[in-house]
Order: sequence, then structure tokens, then C-alpha cells
Amino acid sequence: MAKNLASQTDRLKIRIAEARLRLYRTALAWCGDAMLADDLVQETLVTAIEKCTQLRDVERLFPWMFKILNNKWYRHLQKNKISADTLDDEFPSEEPSPSGQCQELELVAQVRRAVSTLPIKERQVLSLVDLDELSYCEVAIALDIPIGTVMSRLHRARKQLLNKLDNPRIETEPNSKHLYRVK
Repeated sequence: MAKNLASQTDRLKIRIAEARLRLYRTALAWCGDAMLADDLVQETLVTAIEKCTQLRDVERLFPWMFKILNNKWYRHLQKNKISADTLDDEFPSEEPSPSGQCQELELVAQVRRAVSTLPIKERQVLSLVDLDELSYCEVAIALDIPIGTVMSRLHRARKQLLNKLDNPRIETEPNSKHLYRVK
């Protein structure tokens, strides 16, 4: 019996370790900083492995891990005295895409920029539902919010995202002169 329990725990630890990439994508979408995302994921994995015996339902592994990640993220914000509301003003940096990128990579960059301009709470819900394919219930558990709040944040995020992608701003200099073609 003890051997069977030990092998189940070992399999669970392997599943936890395999979730690293999913957690990293989500953490990166939330914070916009690759190094910070890596640190958050590392802390999440350590906590999940240390407390894996506390997981009651193995089928709820990913929502449980995303809840740990969310707690780590908010502890980081509190520790550094960053409000989730003011965080939206600080992120992201607009990095130009390297020249020669294909059209698909440019579209991905455009979507990433649009997503990064969303408020953090909407960004969190959007990334958990659309990137990590969690159900609304699992997102509600992970972020410790009601399902109705998940649905409304997701609706607002998708609506804003569509609006930003349908109406991209054309950046021009205020004093730029128009060029005319002369034959």
C-alpha cells in the first residue's frame, strides 16, 4: 500500500514538472518579463512538489498549480509594492520586430502587443482560458474569483483585443510631410 502511494506521488511529481512550459507561458503573459516569469514558475513548481500530497483531486492538478502561480504573482506584486492597476501602465515595452520576419511572426507580435495592453486581471483570465485551455470553473478556482467574474473579464478582454486588432493605430509623426508621386 505504501509503495503504491509512493509511486502515485512520484507520477504526480513528474506531471507537475511537465507543466513547466504551460506555467511559463502564462506567467510571461501576466508579467511581461521572461526572467521574472521563470522565477515565478520555479517557485510554483517547488511549492507544488512540496505540497503535492495536499492535492485532493489529481484531475484538478492544473487549476491547483495555476492558483499557486497566481498566489506567487500577487505576493511578488505586494512585496514590490506594485498594484495590479498601476502595473498596466508599466508594461509592456514596445519592441520592434526584427527585420525580415515573416507575416505570421508579425501577426503573433501584434497579438502579443495587443494582449499586453490589456489590464492584468483580464490578461490573466484570457491567458488561462485561451492559452492554457482551462474551463471557466478551473479559472475561477485558480484565481479565487466567481465564475461570473471570469466570464465578464474574458468577454471584456476578447472585445478589447478584437477592437485593438481590427483598428490598429497608424503611427505617424505629427510634422511628417506627405510624399507625392511626380511623373
